[in-house]
Amino acid sequence: QVQLVESGGGLVQAGGSLRLSCAASGRTLSNYAMVWFRQAPGKEREFVTGISANGYTTTYADSVKGRFTLSRDNAKSTVYLQMSSLKPEDTAAYYCAARPFTFSSYPTNYNYWGQGTQVTVSS
Repeated sequence: QVQLVESGGGLVQAGGSLRLSCAASGRTLSNYAMVWFRQAPGKEREFVTGISANGYTTTYADSVKGRFTLSRDNAKSTVYLQMSSLKPEDTAAYYCAARPFTFSSYPTNYNYWGQGTQVTVSS
């Protein structure tokens, strides 16, 4: 019903920046809350940031506040995650996820997922 495709991951040095993109197809993005989760080896999947369906409210995990910025472009059915001042602790597979209307920070509440994009931060 909804297909999500992430891009933009890669290898960067600590202090560097990356911009991740999540493009949606199949349904309009405007009615979906969009979130990013990440998962490092041996760790639980962790909420990173999310944006409400109307785009008015953005929420960030404490670990990324002030460094990551989430935005959405409904005309392009795409959300963007600008990551700055990256730290080795940010190394993880990053997953875009979507659900209709209502925002949630719990991954079990999401049915639509991207394939993941790897972010590796070296020091």
